[in-house]
Amino acid sequence: MMSTPVTGERDPRTTVRVLAPSGMLGAGFPAETIDRGIALGADVIALDGGSTDSGPYYLGSGTAKTTAAAVARDLRILLRAAAGAGIPLIVGSCGTSGTDSGVDWVAGIVDGILREEGLDLRVARIYSEQTAAALKERLNEGWVHPLAPMGDLDAATLDGCSHIVGMMGHEPFEAALRAGADVVLAGRATDTAVAAAYPLMMGMPAGPTWHASKIIECGGQCTTNPRTGGVLATIDQDGFTIEPLDPAAACTTTSVAAHMLYETVNPFEMREPAGTLVVSDAIYTALDDRRVRVEGSRFDLAEQYTVKLEGARVTGYETMSFSAIRDPHILAHIEEWVALMHEVHTGRVRQTLNLDPAEYAVDIRLYGYNAVLGDIDPATGPPREVGVMMLVNAPDQATATAIAKIANPLMLHLPTPDMDYLPSLAFATSPAETERGPVYQFVLNHVVDVDEPTDMFRIEMGDSRD
Repeated sequence: MMSTPVTGERDPRTTVRVLAPSGMLGAGFPAETIDRGIALGADVIALDGGSTDSGPYYLGSGTAKTTAAAVARDLRILLRAAAGAGIPLIVGSCGTSGTDSGVDWVAGIVDGILREEGLDLRVARIYSEQTAAALKERLNEGWVHPLAPMGDLDAATLDGCSHIVGMMGHEPFEAALRAGADVVLAGRATDTAVAAAYPLMMGMPAGPTWHASKIIECGGQCTTNPRTGGVLATIDQDGFTIEPLDPAAACTTTSVAAHMLYETVNPFEMREPAGTLVVSDAIYTALDDRRVRVEGSRFDLAEQYTVKLEGARVTGYETMSFSAIRDPHILAHIEEWVALMHEVHTGRVRQTLNLDPAEYAVDIRLYGYNAVLGDIDPATGPPREVGVMMLVNAPDQATATAIAKIANPLMLHLPTPDMDYLPSLAFATSPAETERGPVYQFVLNHVVDVDEPTDMFRIEMGDSRD
C-alpha cells in the first residue's frame, strides 16, 4: 500500500505544495506539466470534477458533462504520478454534479486504471447525496435556511427533486485521508475544499490555505495562458506562492488577484461551510516574472457550520427549432416579426391542439440580436443576419414536439405585417425539430445547520490492492 493512515490532531509542516492540474477532471492538460509539478515537490494533487456551471441538467439527470475517455486519460496520468511520488490524489464533485452515481462512475474508471497499471492505491469514496426524508426532518427542526433570493423551503420542493446533494467542506476529505486513503473521490464539494483539505490537515493556516485554494481552483486560469496546464501553490505559515507548471506561462499580480472576481459576489470575501475567507488586506507581490507571493489573507470562523444544498427537478420536456434570417426587411423590423410569430403561433396551437398558453411555454431567442443580454444590451441597428432559436417546453415530449412542428412553416416563411410576399428563411437542420428530453431547474439554494462537518456525508474505504 502506498501510504499509512495520517494520525494526530495536526501534523505541522513548514510548507505544503498543492498541484492543481486543471480546472476540471476531463478538461485535459499536458502530461509534462504534471511531471514538472512532481519534480517541484508537490505534496498532493487536487482537482475538481465538476460544478453547477453547466446548468441543472447534470444534477437532475445524474449524468456527467465529460466523456469517460477524457476522464480516464486525465486520471491515468494523475494516478501514475501520485503513485510514483507517494502523494494523495483528491477529486471533488465527481461526475460533474457530485451525485452518488457520479462518484461511482469515476471510481469505476479509477478501478480499471489501477488494475491495468498494477497500481497499489487505496481509494475512498465520499457520498454527498441527501434524501428528501432526512432533509424534511432537519427542515422540521428549523435547521434549514434560505439563501437569497430564495424563500423558505417547503417539503413538496424536496419531494419534487430528482437529486439533492450537500456541498461538503474540507473535513470529509481530511477524514478519508486520515483513514489511509491514497485516492479520494468525493461527491459535491466546494471547489476550494478539494485543494484546502490536505494543507489544513498538515497544519497550514486557514487564511493562506483557503485563499490559495480559491486561486488554484481552475488550474491555469490564474496564469497568462490558461491553456498550457495547471499551477503549483506553495503554502506556508505566512502566505502562499503561485507558479505555473508550464515554464512558458506566467502568474502576474493581476492574473492571480483577478481570480477572486471569479464566481464570487464580493471579490474580497468568500463563504465556506466553516467560515469566510477575507482578502481585503491581502498583498500580491511579483517574486519574478513567473511567480506571485500573497500574504495578508485571513479566515473568520462562522458561529454556525452550514452545508449548502443543491437540488434539481424536472420542469417539462423541451423541443428546439432553429432557423436563420438574412432578409433585410425582416431584420429591420425583427421585434415586430417576433411579436407576430408569438401571436400567430399561439392561435394555431389553440386551434390545432386546443392548448392555452398557460399549458406550455415558448421562448424565442434571436442570436445576433440581443439573445444573450436581452434588454440590458441596447440595440445598435439592424443586424446582418439572425439565428432564431425556438424552445418549446410542455408537460410531455410529444406535446412539445407537436407545438414546435406547428411553428415550422412560420419559422420558414412568416412575413412582417407590411410584406406582400412570403420570405424564405433557412432551417439549420433537417428535421427542423430536435427533441431535447426532460428539462431541469435548480430549486434549492438553502443551507443546513450541522453539528459535525461530516454528519451529512458517507465515507466508504476501499481495500488496498495487496
